[in-house]
Amino acid sequence: MLKNPRRFLLPLSVIVLGLIALAATAYVVTPDKSAPRASAIGGAFTLTRQDGQTVTDDAFKGEPLLVFFGYTHCPDVCPTSLFEISEVFKAMGPDKKVQALFITIDPERDTPATLKDYLSSFDPRIVGLSGDPAQTQAVEKAFRVYAKKVPAANGSDYTMDHTAIIYLLDKQGRFVNAFNLERAPQEAAKELERYL
Repeated sequence: MLKNPRRFLLPLSVIVLGLIALAATAYVVTPDKSAPRASAIGGAFTLTRQDGQTVTDDAFKGEPLLVFFGYTHCPDVCPTSLFEISEVFKAMGPDKKVQALFITIDPERDTPATLKDYLSSFDPRIVGLSGDPAQTQAVEKAFRVYAKKVPAANGSDYTMDHTAIIYLLDKQGRFVNAFNLERAPQEAAKELERYL
């Protein structure tokens, strides 16, 4: 029998608390197999290019790729982002093998011809893609894009709320990260060149 059991309570409680903390840490840092990973962003798609040709995601593998979802009637975010991408490509030089995809979230209005005309104001390495509503929803889901039609007050027109992230994919078509355009084009170009 112990002469003074209280002497052992403090060390025992420290050990028990340490084991509880260790178990909690293991639970937090163990990856959840069912949780989506960053690599789960993107994936296979079949869409129509601005020249009317049907293409799949495989057509864009082999070089780094920026992907942006928008629409041609967008008043500010889309043209600004496409201009900034054009400036990054310009800073890289015309010989760099890099592309960007402008995937419309408004297939009702953005036909291949509309995309071709719209993108003529930007770097020719930006490719416009469209699809029918089912194809559009599938690619939006693959990239986890939010897009919603918002009717205008007069009821005769609409705008689109949408995600405004620039996705960076590597040469194998795997998602790397969101690409930051909020910096000098030369700085953004240097980052993109790392994936050539």
